[in-house]
Amino acid sequence: MRRLHFLVPDVPTAKLLVDRLRLARIPDHDIHIIAREGTPLEDLPEAGVTQRTDLVPALERGAALGGATGILGGLLAVAVPGGAVVAAATLLPALALGGSAAGAWIGAMVGVNMKSEQVKAYETAIQSGQLLMLVDVPPERAAEIEDLVRSATPAMRPGWVEPPIPPLP
Repeated sequence: MRRLHFLVPDVPTAKLLVDRLRLARIPDHDIHIIAREGTPLEDLPEAGVTQRTDLVPALERGAALGGATGILGGLLAVAVPGGAVVAAATLLPALALGGSAAGAWIGAMVGVNMKSEQVKAYETAIQSGQLLMLVDVPPERAAEIEDLVRSATPAMRPGWVEPPIPPLP
């Protein structure tokens, strides 16, 4: 998937674009709108916590760092002479998994409280009343959807990013 992001001046323009995206068979769960707090979005698809925050990247970083720490701790425990000798085949995977789980949990707790880098770039515009639209589309439809957005409002300057892969449930 690729994520198209662009600013929309107001709610009526956002409604027009969402209607056109729906006609182009883009499902609501792939359309995310971020607005200033208190802006009535009515039936527009509002962005969730994974789009607004740094949750997914922080979770990934935490899992990687926690897993690496667990492996290092396991190697240290096995390498210390006179220490409790446990088979490395069971100790290392257990510590890697435990460290990864703990790191992911801690990373998620930190990330959910931080705005995503993508949203931070638009924060001033959002606070001034504009809406940020994020639309996830398959790579083969990227040009088509970008043309659709540009035809609705020619002054828009959409950009593309690769969205973080959401964690498995």
